[in-house]
Amino acid sequence: MEMLNRNRPLTTVMLPLLAAVAFSIGTDASARAGAKVYVGQKVDSSISMDAVDHSAWTSLLKKFVNPLGRVDYRGWKSSAGDIRSLDAYLATLSTASLTQKSSKNATLAFWINAYNAVTVRGILREYPTTSIRNHTAKLFGYNIWKDLLLHVGGSTVSLDAIEHQKLRPMGDPRIHFAIVCASIGCPRLLDEAYEADRLDGQLDEAARGFFSLSMNLRYDDRSNAFELSSIMDWFGQDFGDGDSAVLKRIAPWIPSGPAKDSATRGTSSIRYMNYDWSLNEQ
Repeated sequence: MEMLNRNRPLTTVMLPLLAAVAFSIGTDASARAGAKVYVGQKVDSSISMDAVDHSAWTSLLKKFVNPLGRVDYRGWKSSAGDIRSLDAYLATLSTASLTQKSSKNATLAFWINAYNAVTVRGILREYPTTSIRNHTAKLFGYNIWKDLLLHVGGSTVSLDAIEHQKLRPMGDPRIHFAIVCASIGCPRLLDEAYEADRLDGQLDEAARGFFSLSMNLRYDDRSNAFELSSIMDWFGQDFGDGDSAVLKRIAPWIPSGPAKDSATRGTSSIRYMNYDWSLNEQ
């Protein structure tokens, strides 16, 4: 399977047509200017990721995220104090070291929280908007996945880099049920930060919640066929080599019943559902 991400590549067509399409995507000033956008702060000193405090992120999530994972972007955008609190949390993330030794769980939790918090900040910057895809220019101009940069430990990192260079190489596919790209098709945004000491349980909860929804998993017992979220298409290689391996890998997170039994056997076919890029707002 070719390497894909949430910013899916355009089919190759004539360059003038591509340029015209790219020009029509994202009409905000940042898209026209093609400017980099930075969050967090430049720092000279840094701390282990084990020492980073994520409680401020939990407080904000409790206030603005409902049990369905939908975000009150309107309320958040209108609260200058809560915008400042989010910026202060991002500045806290900036103090983390990229070189000091940190536990695996603390590192995973750090980058998951960073991805989600930076994404929320990027959407708040553009809000009102209907989709993150409105801010993902393909050929030129601002692309939120590539040009929204978090200062961390004296360097900068994009959302794409967090996902593909930081999280995926750590080898835990459950991250795909935890990082949220501000879309309805994404996993549910938890109303709490991921924490190192509870991470395994939180990731299992996120995976079980993901596969409990018909928008992410459907099973037809008569044809012995699964329909899965496009996330499983784009990142299937992180779960195993081939459909059988993927189904056996996700089986523990599927609710009990015929679907779970079939996935455990790994003998079903898989199709993929369309992805809903609509904004995950309340």
